[in-house]
Amino acid sequence: MDAPRRESLRATFEEVPELYDRVRPTYPPELFDDLAELAGLPEGARLLEIGTGPGKASVPLAERGYEIVGIELGERLAMLARRNLAGFPNVEIVNADFESWEPAAAGFDAVVSFTAFHWIDPEVRYEKTARLLREGGSLAIVETSHVLPEGGDPFWIEVQDDYREVFPDDGAHRPPAPGEVDGMSEELEASGCFSRAEVRRYVWEVTYSAEEYVGVLETYSGHRATDLALRERLYELIRLRIDARPGREVRKSYLALMSVARRL
Repeated sequence: MDAPRRESLRATFEEVPELYDRVRPTYPPELFDDLAELAGLPEGARLLEIGTGPGKASVPLAERGYEIVGIELGERLAMLARRNLAGFPNVEIVNADFESWEPAAAGFDAVVSFTAFHWIDPEVRYEKTARLLREGGSLAIVETSHVLPEGGDPFWIEVQDDYREVFPDDGAHRPPAPGEVDGMSEELEASGCFSRAEVRRYVWEVTYSAEEYVGVLETYSGHRATDLALRERLYELIRLRIDARPGREVRKSYLALMSVARRL
């Protein structure tokens, strides 16, 4: 993805902060337990979180007693994160872009990023992260994917017809199986800043009504960047397809893939 498109797409989440907070799924609790183990986090560890959003991961991290500095590009998202984390005095949310921001004091025990690291400029993401960590500190990257495991809902195959109807040139993207999604071990190691990563996978399922699922789609950068009339036509077809199903709902499987590597 070139820089102008990356800059444009990563700003779309700021358009719907409350919707993002309401419909985006939370992360499995065991992920945070594994993060503490793999990163060797001490009690009261000092964390830097890149891309807090409304605080989907920040809240469970704060509940574990960590001191957190969270960087959020969107002004409205940062305000929402501050509201959601108001009960945690050891959490600071900074409205800034990671590329230009500098902390008053570095030496973090870990840098963490949940479904946001891919938006950071690749020219600086690893070098700067490593520079902000203490010796022996860890980088933990969690990326979330829509997957179709064995026995998953066939809706995700059927709905490709709706995408093809609205976007005939580029409309069909069947979700991969969980095992087909790669971790970031090789990329982290190739950066020259980090060791080869430990990778953990977490698959879970969320059930949505038609309106709930359309709400989720409205938080995706690719959909928000699409012509409004086209995406409204797509949503109309998806609503009709879900409402025609028994139970009028759809089951969506998510994969959270966590890669944790130590600073060299």
